[in-house]
Amino acid sequence: MANENFWTNAPAQDPKRGFRFKVSIPGLTDGASDPIWWAKKAEKPSVSFTEASHNYLNHTYYWPARAEWNEVSVTMVDPVDPDAASGLVLLVQAAGYDIPAGIANTEDFASMSKAGAIDALGTVLVEQINELGDVLESWTLNNAWIKEVTFGELDYGSDDLTELTIKFRYDWATFGAPGTDPVFTGPGGSA
Repeated sequence: MANENFWTNAPAQDPKRGFRFKVSIPGLTDGASDPIWWAKKAEKPSVSFTEASHNYLNHTYYWPARAEWNEVSVTMVDPVDPDAASGLVLLVQAAGYDIPAGIANTEDFASMSKAGAIDALGTVLVEQINELGDVLESWTLNNAWIKEVTFGELDYGSDDLTELTIKFRYDWATFGAPGTDPVFTGPGGSA
């Protein structure tokens, strides 16, 4: 076995490290797919499978059923320039949400559509990189939209930087790695 001396031999390449990653959110960076340098923490996608069961005589039999992709959160610091909080507010507005001008003025109420929210956000991409900056794996959140924004917390007793958290809902994620075909390509097999 080639890896039996993993701990004692110098590896040809470092293992994947949790602090080496890039996050791209085009809707937050004026349409550019540049990585957000102020991203502090990002969850990788996860998928859960429901189950179907059938009772026959004295036994219950189980089958895998539907796949459900779980929400992904990205935490970032709020720099002054660019102002991430302001960018998030503008992004949510671009997705179709407007704060109502008054209760009596019902035409001011706007609802977000899925298509508008997806278009405003752009394609969210989480990439894990190596020590040279090369992409080891990538996760594309397909049809992603912002489900929740937390603008942080203020505390006189803290020296911490202000943080923002975005929670994304998406239909499925596409996994990519160098030299492999995309996995979890979604409905119809297209990535």
